[in-house]
Parts: sequence; C-alpha cells; structure tokens
Amino acid sequence: MVGAGARGAPLLPGGIADSVVWPSTRAAMPMWTSNAEDQILYQTERYNEETFGYEVPIKEEGDYVLVLKFAEVYFAQSQQKVFDVRLNGHVVVKDLDIFDRVGHSTAHDEIIPMSIKKGKLSVQGEVSTFTGKLHIEFVKGYYDNPKICALYILQGTVEDVPKLQPHPGLEKKEEDDDEDEYDDGSSVKKQANKNRVQSGPRTPNPYASDNSSLMFPILVAFGVFIPTLFCLCRL
Repeated sequence: MVGAGARGAPLLPGGIADSVVWPSTRAAMPMWTSNAEDQILYQTERYNEETFGYEVPIKEEGDYVLVLKFAEVYFAQSQQKVFDVRLNGHVVVKDLDIFDRVGHSTAHDEIIPMSIKKGKLSVQGEVSTFTGKLHIEFVKGYYDNPKICALYILQGTVEDVPKLQPHPGLEKKEEDDDEDEYDDGSSVKKQANKNRVQSGPRTPNPYASDNSSLMFPILVAFGVFIPTLFCLCRL
C-alpha cells in the first residue's frame, strides 16, 4: 500500500521509499462509504503543483488491478480540482473531478484492471511494452493540483477488490427516484383509465335498416310505366 501519511515518505512495495516528499495534508474527518479501518487512508493526501508519480516494480506476469483512493476534503463544488491519471503512458482516468463524482468527505476508488504477459502491458484496450516497472502519474490539469490519498496494486481481478460501502444519501435519493417513477407511472395509468370510454351496449347501426336498395327497382318500374300509359292514352 502506498499512502500519504503525515509522517515520513510513503513506502512502495519491496521496501523502496519514495525519494521525493511532496506537500501532504491531513483532514481528521469521517469519510462516507469508507470502512472504519480504512478511514485514515482517505484522511491523508499527497499533492504537487506539477505532475508527479510513483514507480512500482512488477516481477511476475499475470493479471493485476491498480486501486487508487481519493477523497475531496477541501473544495465544495465541482470543476475546482480536475486531473488525469496515466499508467505507463496510458491515460486510465480522464478528467477526474472527485467532488463531481461523490461530493465532499466521501471515499472514492478508481479501479483499473490490467494484464502483464510476454513483456506487454494491456490496459483498457491498449498495449505497450513492459520493462518491469509500472509508472503511475497524476497529471497536472487546468484546475488546481493533482493528488492521491492512497494506492495499491493487487494481483488478481476486479472481483478480488474490496468494495466501498454505499453512500446513504445517494442510496436514499435513488430509492426516492424509483418511488417517483412508480408514482408517475401509476398516475399516468389512472389518468388513462379515467379518459378511457367505458364499454356498454353497442349502439344500433342506423344503416342496418336502410331499405333504399329494395325501393330502387320499384321506382325504375314506376318510371317506365307512366310514359307507356301516357302513350296508350293518346292512341
């Protein structure tokens, strides 16, 4: 685990100490969605005014997962801190705005699966040559400084990564949205039923008793008879 603890430099896997100590801050406040034992991981952070990063040696081939841990403890609105994360030159996290993702004082993990096989690194559909080290960079953007609270690399798959707890506020909002959608559907259904014309006795067809088709031959015969009778009378 690489952390941004308040004392000393973070230790990389294999006991390699970080050679550069960047400014770090600590916010002793509870973090939503984080387990109690992991609170300190999100309460500390390391940032830099320029792009910074870590090198992690990987000796064995296989499937790995990079887990990046973040929390916004300073800004109270989005578009205040936005940055990218690169892994061996590949942009694996684009335009990360922590507050926009989860809000203030809330743990947020970025989980990046990858594979190292036959001297090649495969991540998010891209492939590059792997020389034995992972280069994790936090890239300076237009909004404030890049930062990281903690990170670790796990040999395994995404299913092996412990998940954060659901945010109680977001969970309640999703439930309310579902209820609103259900109510709206019920209202529409009720309104449709209200506007629907109720079925009843079938209205008689006014043309069903029309006898005009029967009267037509009679009228024709009568029209022929009158001129014939008039001619006979003149004789």
